[in-house]
Amino acid sequence: MAFGVFIHRSDSIYRDMPATQYQFPRQYLSRAQASEGDWIVYYEPRKVPGTRGYFAVAKVERIIPDPSAPGMYLALIEPGTYLDFATPVPFTDASGTLVERGLLNEAGAISGRAQAAVRGLSASDFTRIIEAGLAEPSPLLPRLGSAEPDQAVREEHAPFAFDKARERVAMLVSRVVRDRVFRRIVLRAYDERCAVTGLKLINGGGRAEVEAAHIRPVEANGPDIVSNGLALSGTAHWMFDRGLIGIGDDMQILVSRQVNDPESVRGVINSSGRLILPARVADRPHPHFVTWHRAHCFKQ
Repeated sequence: MAFGVFIHRSDSIYRDMPATQYQFPRQYLSRAQASEGDWIVYYEPRKVPGTRGYFAVAKVERIIPDPSAPGMYLALIEPGTYLDFATPVPFTDASGTLVERGLLNEAGAISGRAQAAVRGLSASDFTRIIEAGLAEPSPLLPRLGSAEPDQAVREEHAPFAFDKARERVAMLVSRVVRDRVFRRIVLRAYDERCAVTGLKLINGGGRAEVEAAHIRPVEANGPDIVSNGLALSGTAHWMFDRGLIGIGDDMQILVSRQVNDPESVRGVINSSGRLILPARVADRPHPHFVTWHRAHCFKQ
């Protein structure tokens, strides 16, 4: 097993759904298989407008032939492991130094490996990317509780790169860490504004009064990806989780017939009657999750 990098772009021609699967041709099979059962980092190329750089991490559960495309393969992502970075990591740091040092050749120049859609990643590079991706220079304060940053991102350095990398892996599966990062990326995408009411409220302590809601819950294998999230006020979150409001395919906000006071509920929905969506298309609710919520949670 070994760490790896999977290149993915939002306009990919491949059948990628980063939280679930990654499609690739046969030429990358041996490289992908090296990361089977281990963690990979997703990277968006620099030539993509508005590139996110290294933007997420996930664990490869297994590699299988793609049953719908001869000569293609799928890296299946272990459920519950995908995590968008709180802070996307650029290809080079502020000093112009490569974050992924393994791409340098003996002459100190960028090697051809940088063009490989699937490639190995050293333990030290993995650690460097994870630490930068989970760092929060200006953390969003929670609605309630301590404003102290999570201690997991400030551990002392381990003496060996491999040991340190495995410490970071343990952090990646922490629900506390994942909830904090998920809140960060969802509230950032929605500009800290409730997608249902349209309100953007910051309390006296500087805390955003919206919460990060999963469309498909974690308990139902919902991933910690921004397209499975909504920024919702406390009341809207409560109604959404209990199926009293839902989302149509056109992002219309649906009100259940089981609501005892439908007019009051409609009164708190923003005037458009539709979700207020993130500016970035890839951050908007994915139809897969919206359909799941309507089928399994929304009370018709």
